[in-house]
Amino acid sequence: MTPPALPPATPFGPSDSGRMSPPADDPSRHHRGMETTPQDTPATIDPDDVDLSRRRFLRNAALTGGGLVAAAGLAACAPAARQAWTFGPALAGGSAAPSAGSMAAAASGSAAAPSMSMAPAPSPSGSAAPSGAIIPPGWTQHDIAARNKVQRYLGNLAPALKGIYGDAAFTKLADMLAVAENYPELSQKPSFAQVEQLVLNDAVKPLKPELDGEVKVFRLTIEEIQHSIDELMPPVAGLGYNGQWPGPTIRVTEGDKVRAIFTNNMKETTGVHFHGVEFEDFFQDGVPFVTQKPFAPGETYTYEFTASRPGSLMYHSHHNATDQVGRGLLGAFLVDPRSPTADDKIDRDYVWISNDQLGGFTINGHGFPAVVPVLGAIGETVRVRFMNEGIMMHPWHLHGYKMKVVARDGYPLEGASFHCDTLGVNPGERYDVNVVLDRPGVWAFHCHILPHAEAADGMYGMVNTLMVVPKKEHVDAIVAAILA
Repeated sequence: MTPPALPPATPFGPSDSGRMSPPADDPSRHHRGMETTPQDTPATIDPDDVDLSRRRFLRNAALTGGGLVAAAGLAACAPAARQAWTFGPALAGGSAAPSAGSMAAAASGSAAAPSMSMAPAPSPSGSAAPSGAIIPPGWTQHDIAARNKVQRYLGNLAPALKGIYGDAAFTKLADMLAVAENYPELSQKPSFAQVEQLVLNDAVKPLKPELDGEVKVFRLTIEEIQHSIDELMPPVAGLGYNGQWPGPTIRVTEGDKVRAIFTNNMKETTGVHFHGVEFEDFFQDGVPFVTQKPFAPGETYTYEFTASRPGSLMYHSHHNATDQVGRGLLGAFLVDPRSPTADDKIDRDYVWISNDQLGGFTINGHGFPAVVPVLGAIGETVRVRFMNEGIMMHPWHLHGYKMKVVARDGYPLEGASFHCDTLGVNPGERYDVNVVLDRPGVWAFHCHILPHAEAADGMYGMVNTLMVVPKKEHVDAIVAAILA
């Protein structure tokens, strides 16, 4: 078996499938949620499941001269967590606070469309918001709720931004976030670090194949799961491969022989289709009653084929698919090229799977602010692999940077590659884009169908950021802090 031409890359740098440690115990959380809003328990990664080292991230965590704290000391620069945080009575001056339902819908990306008509009157200067914050002149509770989404997104990473971006930039960021108000999220992990995440799972416990001669054997289970769209909302009843949504990324090299063994632990039949694979034997295509019988609860079904072409492919259910894919039976199948081109020489690799059914508008199974940022350092090239597993087209817009579109549906565009800042991705399509990082900053990255990204109480759903830091060591320190 020929070794891969390129080492697999994770969002945090080229990976040797063994350089990250799993997160520690669940963080304690005191949220700025309503008392009536149920809260879920964050998923964690079991340290016993992996034999990994955190040396790659910790070796540069203690930066000199920059003011960035190491993972172990990050909490020290944040205030102590408050014991409770609740919304108070309605605002004076006629300003209306969002209802429990609208806050819940926006926080989770709920399929229920948020109201776009809420326009409370400005609060008097110095009046208290329901969150306890002071509403500046001309602001309303909308502004406070919108700001809180970003406070949750950054969490206790916010103080570390001073050492990354410098005093001048941090002063502006701190003013925007009201750091002086000592809000409780400063002592909590970022929203995205409090729930199960595809990109973190792929990094700390990648799906490793067994070897049967020259065949790479992957074993996956299919089961009912409880999945958290964000850290505030109660879990939703979903479906997952290996207990997660999206399923673990299956990664091989062009020409590899693949055997994928799926055990059905659900209460219903299913089938698995490897989307984009050009099968020699059409009976491996995974469409019940066209190429196979569905396999029943308790049964195991094996797919065997050669990964004959490289690219960003997918695997998902093709049986009762509107429901099963919509509830989480989807994952990335990546085939690295045996002969990489110049466009394949990247520093970081980010899988971005969109869906718009269970949980509303999601990226990798989560809605903002519980979406892992695309991290990179100046001088690096980051690849983002857009995969649309939903039922709507989503135009992805990156602020401040251009995207070089290098592949569509796994096929290299070569001389037909092009640059854009907004890229529409239809259901079933995949696009690979490269972004060359040359300026620091936190840049918005979102679906530009606006009801998919922002409502009357702030951003939600299909929103993320491209976080560009000056040095690679800053990325390592941020990741170490997230995983600590």
